Amino acid sequence: MNATIWHNPACGTSRKTLAILETTPGIELTVIEYLTQPYSADKLRQLFTDAGLKARDALRLRGTDAEERGLTDAQEDAIIAAMATHPAYVERPIVETDKGVRLCRPQDVVREIL
Repeated sequence: MNATIWHNPACGTSRKTLAILETTPGIELTVIEYLTQPYSADKLRQLFTDAGLKARDALRLRGTDAEERGLTDAQEDAIIAAMATHPAYVERPIVETDKGVRLCRPQDVVREIL
């Protein structure tokens, strides 16, 4: 099974999710450190659609200025544009497998798509 994790190595939940993926037999893993390889707006839209999320559901507030910038009240396209420009606004980690997409908070959510 193919799996891609949009990973932040500084995040404990992201590291724990990555460890689950690395120790699951049969996983062909791609790791994208999204702070250095940012999402495109189109990829964010696809991931959110496939996960059944709105951009607001995946908006990271802690440690960012997203709330001060008014993103909590912004329209979907504005949130996605901000996330594509400032990938730290995306909550982490997001995992995509052949079985679906999940925002893996907590990390055990990843097991739903393995």
